[in-house]
Amino acid sequence: MRKRIFAIFAALLPGVVLLAQAPDSLSAAVPVPDPSAGRTLPAVLAEADSLVREYSFEEAASLYEAALRMAPDSLSRQQIEDALLQAQNGRNMLDYGSRPSVVARQRLSVKDFFLYYPVADGSWRPVPNQLDTLAGNPLVHGMYIPDGIRELYYSSADADGIHNIYRTELRDTVWTVPELINENLTSSSDEIFPVLSPDGNSLYFASKGLYGMGGYDLYVSRWNRESHDWETPVNLGFPYSSPADDFLFMNTPDGKYSLFASNRECSRDSVWVYVLEYDSMPVRQALTDAAQAKALSRLIPDGDPTRLENRGAVSRVQEDDDTRRYTEKMRQVRSLRDTVYAYGRTLDAVRGRIDAATEEERATLAAEILRREAELAGLQDSLAAATAQLQKIEMDFLLSGVVLDPDKLQAEADREVVGAASGYAFSRKRMGDPVRMDILRPKPTFDYSFMILPEGRFAEDNTLPDGLVYQIQLFVMSTKATVAQIKGLSPVFCRTGAQQKYTYSVGVFRTYKDVLANLNRVKKQGFRSAFIVAFQDGKSIPVSQARELEKTIRTQYRIRILPPDGDSLSDSVILTIRALTPKDLSKETDGGSVSYVLGPFDDRTEVDRIVAALRADGLSGVSIF
Repeated sequence: MRKRIFAIFAALLPGVVLLAQAPDSLSAAVPVPDPSAGRTLPAVLAEADSLVREYSFEEAASLYEAALRMAPDSLSRQQIEDALLQAQNGRNMLDYGSRPSVVARQRLSVKDFFLYYPVADGSWRPVPNQLDTLAGNPLVHGMYIPDGIRELYYSSADADGIHNIYRTELRDTVWTVPELINENLTSSSDEIFPVLSPDGNSLYFASKGLYGMGGYDLYVSRWNRESHDWETPVNLGFPYSSPADDFLFMNTPDGKYSLFASNRECSRDSVWVYVLEYDSMPVRQALTDAAQAKALSRLIPDGDPTRLENRGAVSRVQEDDDTRRYTEKMRQVRSLRDTVYAYGRTLDAVRGRIDAATEEERATLAAEILRREAELAGLQDSLAAATAQLQKIEMDFLLSGVVLDPDKLQAEADREVVGAASGYAFSRKRMGDPVRMDILRPKPTFDYSFMILPEGRFAEDNTLPDGLVYQIQLFVMSTKATVAQIKGLSPVFCRTGAQQKYTYSVGVFRTYKDVLANLNRVKKQGFRSAFIVAFQDGKSIPVSQARELEKTIRTQYRIRILPPDGDSLSDSVILTIRALTPKDLSKETDGGSVSYVLGPFDDRTEVDRIVAALRADGLSGVSIF
């Protein structure tokens, strides 16, 4: 195992010579005490985890090896093996530690620490958003999308909730279909906070699934000009990476500082943000003492603020009593303006309810509208008075020859600055507007109609559509199924359950009648134990409940047709459609992808007949939804 770890680390640090020590010939003769003797597995693992946090990787590895002998099942063994590998990685990474010069550090809230990075106002956008629709990662509360950017690398959760890095670029006014980077930068666990260097040649990010010593580690991948692709990422090493979570590495554009965040020795709701002097060629040396490594991991500033050129860190407007009075009045005006707007929206909503209300409800709503109108008038009067006072202050400044920049004053009034006493100011930036991007959508080429083919197909997207859906469950396995094992069925869905079990099911049926009609076809393919399951908005429900629910739902079907040229249907195809059905045919455009929709239909038999005729006419991109 140790040789394998050395080989991995050598690949990550090309040019570094690793010397393996010869085994001690006396070790076989000296009995080694069992560190787990007389102890429970949880106690052994708890001590091993504690030793990892203290950088005593050698002792931790011994305990993990002992825990492996105590593991009751394969799932426990896998988790312990992962922890053992991380301890071995940590031991090897301490052989190549660096000693960065620490300028400053500041403990900040995990919810907004990224706003204290030295980037332009509005560069961070809230999540979840259009690009990352899932919320839940406890470290990710913002996405870095500065104004004017034309190439974007971002982290987004897939259907299984795992964050990977995607790339999209702006072409004219539309962003391209987001794509994963490559297999080197995509692991089975999360990759978060990708940051592209100003020259575009380095991509920094944090990962839980690549070679590291535990939690999120920091990595950099270099752009290869010959292959036009990103190279295998390299761990930034200790003390940038640690057994804790380390993330959001960024070099400042002026080339002076490097910043990153970590929750080492922090409460759950806070993180440290470290500012280091930029070092393009760090000197690496072995750290053999765990206490020494622990002390270095704290990254305590060097304590010499006189050497800092801090003019770019924060810029403050000269304040006196008059400007303070002006900014306070600006805050009041803005607050009142927001309140008036929100109150007006609420009043409009109440007015909109009155048409559909009963006679008794109308009387109540009318009284509420009158009350709210009176309150809104009062708020508007307060806003007008505050605005007049603000204008008077501006006029006083103008008469005294002072020219104000209201936008700058407001921005400075809103800005929070911490840590300035240490010589480096962490200046809080404004969160940007929510993401609004016109993104091309991939053309839907996968046909989710139930079929038995010469070779089976797994669904491209395992997410079930909203509403009531039936499927036929095939089997449950502890390993992933192969194409041969699904015996020509399509589309086959896979769901991961407890204890890493994989559940496979086929089809997307909207009625019990449809799924029942295909159950025997599935059983004849060799799945004699197959049975019907039901889902409502993606959540499993009993089939009996689904059948009762189905009685209250009018099921309708539509046929989607993808034009062979990506734009229009030929006259012959349109004539065929008109010969088959008089139903409406409409053209839809979704993010640049064109399709034609035929329907709606109430009879599934009619839908199947039309689809079969269109496919016989040479149209391959035909599906039912």
